[in-house]
Amino acid sequence: MADPKILFPAIDLKDGQCVRLVKGDMDQATVYNTDPAAQAKDFEAQGFRWLHVVDLNGAFEGESVNGAAVEAILSATRNPVQLGGGIRTLAHIENWLEKGLARVILGTVAVRDPDLVKEACRLFPGKVAVGIDAKGGKVAVEGWAEASELGVIELARAFEGAGVAAIIYTDIDRDGVLTGINWESTLDLADAVSIPVIASGGLASIADILRMTMPDAAKLEGAISGRALYDGRIDPAEALSILGGTK
Repeated sequence: MADPKILFPAIDLKDGQCVRLVKGDMDQATVYNTDPAAQAKDFEAQGFRWLHVVDLNGAFEGESVNGAAVEAILSATRNPVQLGGGIRTLAHIENWLEKGLARVILGTVAVRDPDLVKEACRLFPGKVAVGIDAKGGKVAVEGWAEASELGVIELARAFEGAGVAAIIYTDIDRDGVLTGINWESTLDLADAVSIPVIASGGLASIADILRMTMPDAAKLEGAISGRALYDGRIDPAEALSILGGTK
């Protein structure tokens, strides 16, 4: 039997608060919790086994901005935590892993300096994920503010054999708008590489959860959910039961 899929609840941090954006627009932020550590505890109590955290300010500014909130989250939950946003150097990576992160997510630097990512994978085996955020099939960087000419699969294949723990693939046009995950491009990516893929962007309902259990999605490690969980569109117990991740 295949390993159960992981549903990663998302805590996106802006100015120390837990928010959700629409299509990555910092001006379209909804505050869901002013206490991110309490939110992390809630997700653990609901039965989730992982936590996905993004420092939104950090993604735009290129360095950690919400560090205090992240450290509070790490203190509040026993669940492994993966963090992205503004992690651009080996020193950043080492610092966060020493503080207890399970893995770092490298996005912009994966485009700008792929050799750094490969070196990080060598130094910190199993602790490095690559975040690939796409708009119209092209990779976006700098907190989604800039588009590159790089194709999604082209970038992902550059890390084959490097030891990347997972690729987190986000369709920016779907993020935060509850239109459903872009399954076609997500599964195309999963089929193109041997690295496990985590789906992100637009998870809207139990239909998306069920879609992950289909045979053609077998290579996915799981998916990230933000707004659908916060808005109550997905019942955590039902979702975790479907994915085989019951407590």
